[in-house]
Amino acid sequence: MRLWTSILAAAAFALASGGSALAARTDLVLGVVLEPPHLDPTASAAAAIDEILYANVFEGLTRIGANGEVLPDLAESWTVSDDGKTYTFKLHTGVKFHDGTDFDANDVKFSLDRARGPNSVNAQKVLFEAIDAVEVVDPTTVKVTLKHPQGSFLYNMGWGDAVIVAPESADTNKEKPIGTGPFKFDHWAKGSEVTLVKSDTYWGEPASLDKAEFRFIPDAAAAVPAMLSGDVQAFPFFPPDAISQVEGNPQLKVVVGSTEGETILAMNNKKPPFDKLEVRQAIASAIDRKAIIDGASGGLGQPIGSHMSPSNKAYVDLTGVYPYDPAKAKELLKEAGLENGFKTTLKLPPPAYARDGGQIIASELREIGIDAEIIPVEWAQWLDQVFTRKDYDLTIVSHTEPNDIDIYSRPDYYFNYQNPEFNKVIDELNLTSDEAKRNELLGAAQKILAHDVPAAFLFELPKVGVWDSKLTGLWQNAPIQANDLTKVKWSD
Repeated sequence: MRLWTSILAAAAFALASGGSALAARTDLVLGVVLEPPHLDPTASAAAAIDEILYANVFEGLTRIGANGEVLPDLAESWTVSDDGKTYTFKLHTGVKFHDGTDFDANDVKFSLDRARGPNSVNAQKVLFEAIDAVEVVDPTTVKVTLKHPQGSFLYNMGWGDAVIVAPESADTNKEKPIGTGPFKFDHWAKGSEVTLVKSDTYWGEPASLDKAEFRFIPDAAAAVPAMLSGDVQAFPFFPPDAISQVEGNPQLKVVVGSTEGETILAMNNKKPPFDKLEVRQAIASAIDRKAIIDGASGGLGQPIGSHMSPSNKAYVDLTGVYPYDPAKAKELLKEAGLENGFKTTLKLPPPAYARDGGQIIASELREIGIDAEIIPVEWAQWLDQVFTRKDYDLTIVSHTEPNDIDIYSRPDYYFNYQNPEFNKVIDELNLTSDEAKRNELLGAAQKILAHDVPAAFLFELPKVGVWDSKLTGLWQNAPIQANDLTKVKWSD
């Protein structure tokens, strides 16, 4: 009888523990800060889309791995012509989209032509500008010819904006995404969560998880109890200022890594008085990066002086170009004819680094006579007003796209910044494959931006991950904006 009672007690404990004594779990609830505006990564700049769908639902010819490396994906291999202008991709066979339609070279041609076409709404259309032609050789072979050699082409094809979609479902991906990945879309409860489930027809190595729910948790006040209670088992981009509330819990891991998130105070460079270099220099000199890092990223951010991650081999430390110097900032405003300062607006999207950092920056600007009115905006408003319509004076945002220093050369980008010297460096960079020469050019580009201050460069956004200690396979670093679940599993 005592033996039977012990067996019953053990079974009850196993059930209370989520069945871990019987078998490893196959479901997962992840916390994410922002709800995406829609679910099509080829039609928006919002990082929140890729954080859910990249590598999980949608795949590209290549993909970016956990260490920032370029890996094969839908293309199992490729060859490059001697002149560096023609890439011939050999595609995997037996691949199907989640609606049952077959994947082949025609889908690759459709996706690349769609992304670079005159009616493209792709937020990173520049990634495809070097493409001259896309040719279907046969169902499993596609040839891409470039206008000129492009050292970053294979890397560019690994962005979320370059995923392959099908003509049958491309127009409805915003609400019902159809990809080729190891997970398929299940449902989206607006304001609450997006749920993915395992694809039974996946062409590659099947996922260990059967179900993954991405729950929207916008602030630390909700994130902390969700993790401590076990209601949420993973928060890959946890609020940095809340680490102390979960550290020391033996059931949780706290993993600090790096991102590609250059956090900046962007300025509208064509809008007076920000069209004056002295004003932009004054603003940069008025900012105490350490105070912002301590107050907006839990002290974990790395200061930057230009648009480059400190983890990049080409990084140049330019934080000393405009050190914190309020007296110098006032002198620069006087040189600009604004000795008495001026009034402006500061639009802040929801993330804590923006809202908390914005309060600190507004206080610092007041010290030199700049009265910045804080205007909180939701993410959809920021994308519309700031990113699309350029209706702003100042804003704070973290650019999490990888290796994206070229955005300052784009004529219609929301900075409204133009410098022919910078553009020339970027043009040469696009034609260069040699790594040493590329790093030299990237250094030159960083120095131009540090001098011109199209934005005040604040810090590199840290990646703070918190998850159940029995989970494995989540990324420590974020070389691309993603929560890749392809290798995630529970230990027994």
